[in-house]
Amino acid sequence: MDINPIILSIPIYFLLIGIELIIQVIQKRKLYRLNDALTNMGCGVTQQVSALFFKVIVIAMYQLVYEYLAIIQIPVNWWTIAILFVLVDFCYYWAHRMSHEVNLFWGGHVVHHQSEDYNLSVALRQGSFQVLWTSIFYLPLAFLGFDTLTFVTVSAFVTLYQFWIHTETIGKMGGLEWIFNTPSHHRVHHGRDPKYIDKNHAGVFIIWDRLFGTFQEEEEKPTYGVTQPLDSWNPIWANLKPYIAMGKQLQQTPRWDDRMRILFKRPGWRPGWRPANIGGYQAPQEVDKNTYRKYDVKGSPRLNYYIFFQYIIALLGTALFLFTEAQLLMPEKVAMAGLVLFSLLSLGSLFEKPGRTIPLEIVRIVCTLLAVLYFGQNEQWINAILVFGSSYVLISTYWLYTAVRAKKSSHSFTAGA
Repeated sequence: MDINPIILSIPIYFLLIGIELIIQVIQKRKLYRLNDALTNMGCGVTQQVSALFFKVIVIAMYQLVYEYLAIIQIPVNWWTIAILFVLVDFCYYWAHRMSHEVNLFWGGHVVHHQSEDYNLSVALRQGSFQVLWTSIFYLPLAFLGFDTLTFVTVSAFVTLYQFWIHTETIGKMGGLEWIFNTPSHHRVHHGRDPKYIDKNHAGVFIIWDRLFGTFQEEEEKPTYGVTQPLDSWNPIWANLKPYIAMGKQLQQTPRWDDRMRILFKRPGWRPGWRPANIGGYQAPQEVDKNTYRKYDVKGSPRLNYYIFFQYIIALLGTALFLFTEAQLLMPEKVAMAGLVLFSLLSLGSLFEKPGRTIPLEIVRIVCTLLAVLYFGQNEQWINAILVFGSSYVLISTYWLYTAVRAKKSSHSFTAGA
């Protein structure tokens, strides 16, 4: 059983998302779109699955610093935990800020900002590669003498705090706004309007932004998203596109010093080309709210219901995998992780190009059946497993075939436009 507080909080996440959906209905607001919300969750699943492998490197690095370089070993009690909580949040501020100000780091963090909506599902949208860059900002805590287990646990609670601030259903919160990060402050952070970009990097305490000059009050409603929209519902592509685009830019840049600047200067920096010399930081443009439209691809209601059903199956399977991964052999972990990522790739593609994705989706259905048969090996339940597996394949294949053949409708199954 994984004791990671983030994993254990999954049921609470979905309970709160359900409450926000009820509020949406009661207030007649458009907070959610099915395709966007499922992509957010898909990115979260991708991050949690990849973390099973990346966290070994990150935790090992922290542990090595703690074992060989720590100046003292700090005891674990309530007041050292409180101090560590504040210090973790301080380190988070700088890790987060640098993830916006260093292009290489931004490639891992941009995933979290790609959604053009703002609701609790956006909190789940995390980049898989971000931890590889941000982990170095926490090493001073190991040097000070905070042990690895306590650090990992406290860091999880700093992350958990940030879930509830991803909502438009809570307005400004009075005096709390001076000390704590709130939904109002974080809505600013997710805005792509020039005045809001690279502001309010705090995790828990907004005082860091006030101290270091990155604070911005929420004024007009932000336009959410990034200046170069993803324009895709594919969680795998969401993680790969930033680095593929960066790689192409590096290939087109002849000078090595300019390549280094592309990696380590701010996102949007471009090398200057003689004689025009038009390089440097390219500031973002104002958003024309009269012409701005969110990316959206609408399929038939039947196809949307199919994707929703398959996402539920994939999420349940992934949750079971994350809760039990410690009991699996490494080849089994790799196989299950591959199936999860393959499922997200296929289902995301169905939202965009369903006709071309049918063969891929059929392969995914068969692979899911094989996984159920492999991990469900039990003489007592084998007949039930065979019946369930066969039914799943038949129902899914027929549903997929009829859904893709159905005419596209302008009234897709979305919770908001």
